[in-house]
Amino acid sequence: METLNLYINGQHVPAENDRRFTRENPVTGEQVTQAAAASIADATKAVDAAARAFPAWSATGPGERRAKLLAASESLKARADDIVAAMKEEIGATEGWARFNVMLAADMLVEAAALTTQIKGEIVPSNRPGTTAFAIRQPAGVVLAMAPWNAPVILGVRSIATPLACGNTVVMKTSELCPRVHALIIEAVAEAGFPDGVLNAVSNAPEDAPELVEALIANPAVRRVNFTGSTRVGKVIGELAGRCLKPALLELGGKAPMIVLEDADIDAAVAAAGFGAYMNQGQICMSTERIITVGKAGDAFVEAFSKKVESLTAGDPVKGEQPLGSLVTDAAADRVRGLIDDAVENGARLIAGGGQGTILNAAALDQVTPEMRIYAEESFGPVVAIIRAASVDEAVRIANESEFGLSAAVFGRDVMNALAVAKRIESGICHVNGPTVHDEAQMPFGGVKASGYGRFGGTWGIAEFTELRWITLQDGPLHYPL
Repeated sequence: METLNLYINGQHVPAENDRRFTRENPVTGEQVTQAAAASIADATKAVDAAARAFPAWSATGPGERRAKLLAASESLKARADDIVAAMKEEIGATEGWARFNVMLAADMLVEAAALTTQIKGEIVPSNRPGTTAFAIRQPAGVVLAMAPWNAPVILGVRSIATPLACGNTVVMKTSELCPRVHALIIEAVAEAGFPDGVLNAVSNAPEDAPELVEALIANPAVRRVNFTGSTRVGKVIGELAGRCLKPALLELGGKAPMIVLEDADIDAAVAAAGFGAYMNQGQICMSTERIITVGKAGDAFVEAFSKKVESLTAGDPVKGEQPLGSLVTDAAADRVRGLIDDAVENGARLIAGGGQGTILNAAALDQVTPEMRIYAEESFGPVVAIIRAASVDEAVRIANESEFGLSAAVFGRDVMNALAVAKRIESGICHVNGPTVHDEAQMPFGGVKASGYGRFGGTWGIAEFTELRWITLQDGPLHYPL
């Protein structure tokens, strides 16, 4: 099996002492990838290469950066078949989810290309005679990017696209669970012709991650950090970045609520819930994890939703015979089974579910209460909790009592009333009469509370990856009191 190497200073190189690690197919257990296991010395070389490349790249014009990002988008689409195969084998993704990943990631590169001429400043009136004051944005420096496995192309590309558009150089730490997918992304983007050192990537053995990440964040040349992943790890990243006084953009976990108001279109709500809860086996940060029904909507929704859930069975994504694929690891599947068992033991009604190993059918639990683990814990799997609320106020309270605040949804035919409810929900994103799972390259994407802080997407991402500077130009003499 060919070993995937590190990508440093425009070259594919082995790790120090030729160290390697492997990734197995979650369904079959077969070894599908062998990748270089970077040491701290390897990571330092990647940062050094990015630091050397920064002065020249940060001085390039927007047209050159735009052309390379557009070329990267086309290169990524040309690699779609290889990326789809790798996603099936490394993380158990379905063909549909993998294709969508490539499509949206290609759009993100196009959107990043458009940003190169949107990095603007302004002239600020000064009280000092003869002074012209500028507020300008300049590239920050080396950006450390860390992307997860669950939407590996979307989130991998998102972690590097806007930083590159803003004139920064990048070191990407790839995911241990999908090193081949992330390697294919890096290869595709690099084919666009970025100068050596502008884009670098290091892969690592799982046991080396804590020490490696700490060293990367502490490296003086790293000026920005962006991380997408679990809240547990995000807290560590945020603490390390804070200790080094480095801004970090953190997009973390979620426990997305979908409120079904009494006047909701039940069929529309069921369709959105089925997609939002089970796309990619529920392994999306925006996945619908809590369906909160109001009053009489509860029985009508559950009756219709039960049929939808029962139809969503899972199978080996390589065969592609079922709508759902595999969970990423045995541990992830065991966690979902544990949440379901706990809920049933405490009085919840299991609507559907089941399966073996990492192949789990869609599951739903009705009459979920605070005594059950699934009420508060992020499941990150193909199971959703249905919670009954007697009133709108109670539904909003239930939605907001979660520590998470990434995505949410509200369904109701009276759209202004539904909008009023949406404004009361504590989340970075909320959709009225649409699913909790929704992403577009130009939108401000991010959460509040334990779901993190900062925003990816569109012009909002520019602020995350540039330095805002105040510069003055003096025309004429100045008078000083001393």
